[in-house]
Amino acid sequence: MLDLIVTHATLPDGRTDMSIAVQHGRIVEVTKGFDAPAHETIDAQGMLVAPHFVDPHFHMDATLSYGLPRVNESGMLLEGIALWGELKPLLKAEALIERALAYCDWAIAKGLLAIRTHVDTSDPSLLAVDALLEVKRLVAPYIDLQLVAFPQDGVLRAAGGVDSLKRALDKGVDVVGGIPHFERTMAEGAASVKLLCEIAAERGKLVDMHCDESDDPLSRHIETLAYEAQRLGLQGRVNGSHCTSMHSMDNYYVSKLLPLIAGSGVSVIANPLINITLQGRHDTYPKRRGMTRVPELMAAGVNVAFGHDCVMDPWYGMGSGDMLEVAHMGLHVAQMTSQAGIRACFEAVTTNAAKVMHLDGYGLDAGCDASFVLLQARDAVEAIRLRATRLKVFKKGKLLAETPASTARLHVKGRAEATSFMPSRGA
Repeated sequence: MLDLIVTHATLPDGRTDMSIAVQHGRIVEVTKGFDAPAHETIDAQGMLVAPHFVDPHFHMDATLSYGLPRVNESGMLLEGIALWGELKPLLKAEALIERALAYCDWAIAKGLLAIRTHVDTSDPSLLAVDALLEVKRLVAPYIDLQLVAFPQDGVLRAAGGVDSLKRALDKGVDVVGGIPHFERTMAEGAASVKLLCEIAAERGKLVDMHCDESDDPLSRHIETLAYEAQRLGLQGRVNGSHCTSMHSMDNYYVSKLLPLIAGSGVSVIANPLINITLQGRHDTYPKRRGMTRVPELMAAGVNVAFGHDCVMDPWYGMGSGDMLEVAHMGLHVAQMTSQAGIRACFEAVTTNAAKVMHLDGYGLDAGCDASFVLLQARDAVEAIRLRATRLKVFKKGKLLAETPASTARLHVKGRAEATSFMPSRGA
């Protein structure tokens, strides 16, 4: 007797009328027309079943703090950093944990079950680190929460920055982070990349650096990051987040940079909602979009994922934990409006993001964890277009959340009373 069977499902790769059989929290069979006795059978009715959403870049220590102690009026990155500096001395562990747990509830409802969050290590008290380690413990049955030691003020620029980062790693933080473009000079930025990658190599850690989050085309720390990944044998274990300066670089330099990144095995995370909000603020017109060169990176063979980055914090006053909203913005900004491009944006918040986080058991193949989402959409393209309702969210075969199907009731004479937000099968 199986625990669960989902029948008549459409999968992201286009297969239809598929059955997914689940036993002991694992997928044991994915095939067409599979039939066996089960404790629960769910008829997907042709709707999309996808592996759960993944956010590979977030700041949970700051989430839901919008307006504390004031609002970022300029909307600029540097004011956000300054505002966070004002807020840090006022932080209380209990309030930080409460906000983070509230966000995790939002995430679960949206089918977001894996998050990599950067946690500021610049405060020598490591209050935020301790708080998020507790959050990680509390949400472990529901969300894979991966913590990055992130020296927001610069690991070399801030007094005791290296020591604080190492102590965070000693406490159990998973990933080594950095922010080379915020160090005092370009040379110190490059030195910080080298130092931090060496720490990661010594400790067997992954690397995820805020890299070149700037409109300055001469901010080129991604080049150093790719070099250090190769030098230290960290291929496939290193990620560059943001990389927005690439949007402003000349094409000749980028033609050299893209194969360097691809050859080093470095992945890249774009954060569409935040990149286009914070970048280009000094421009009049034409105004740069700011997001990195997503389609070009993908075409070069680089693993590219999308992150949410911020939700209601000093940098961004909006957001809801919906990775389909992130993918929706990403395809617009990157002009990836072909069918293949839209599907690639769906992969940027699912499979590609899971690769960045090195998630074990992720996917919809036999042997994978039964952690998936039933969406009110008939394919990945429609899921992004509608920001589809998450009808059911499963973690290792257990139902975590469900939302009623979205319908509209029309009060128009001679028309149907209720209509779905999706076209009929023949449309």
